[in-house]
Amino acid sequence: MRDPHHHRDHGDSRDGFDKRPGRERGGRGPRVFAPGDLKLLLPALIAEQPCHGYDLIRRIETLFDGAYTPSPGVIYPTLTFLEESELIAGDSEGGKKRYTITDAGRLFLSEQAVALDGIRLRMDVSKRSLRGHDRPPEIHEAVHNLRHALHSHHGRWSPEEIVRVAALLNGTAQAIADGKAQ
Repeated sequence: MRDPHHHRDHGDSRDGFDKRPGRERGGRGPRVFAPGDLKLLLPALIAEQPCHGYDLIRRIETLFDGAYTPSPGVIYPTLTFLEESELIAGDSEGGKKRYTITDAGRLFLSEQAVALDGIRLRMDVSKRSLRGHDRPPEIHEAVHNLRHALHSHHGRWSPEEIVRVAALLNGTAQAIADGKAQ
């Protein structure tokens, strides 16, 4: 079985928002989560409130204002992985597993707080795109230029440069999400 989070190339995705085949013949539309995002988002949702897999699907659908619903074929294998990794625990209750966060899961979430914030920010951007607010060509080009600048470092990142660039990128991303000028 294929990893549901595996990145596939579907043409020009210079902006990092892959376009998949259209919905008219069973295609799935744009990619919503980056590889590994659900492995962090699901424990965070479970930490907020223990729940069943179906409840998680509905909670994610709510986070996207109904514009996206993850498939059980993505959610349940991820829950199994998280349970085997001992980040969550599943107790059968009336034939359905109810998931709770473990101590290891809480530690994992505290260590990954910045990454989780990034996922939530990307979800907000994805939600708007799914509603039809796609980026104009000028924005696609600007994102391409940003990616090029980041790749041009070739792994030569000093601790100071990491802090500086991360602050610039996170501040700009938040300003875009908030609709404010940087």
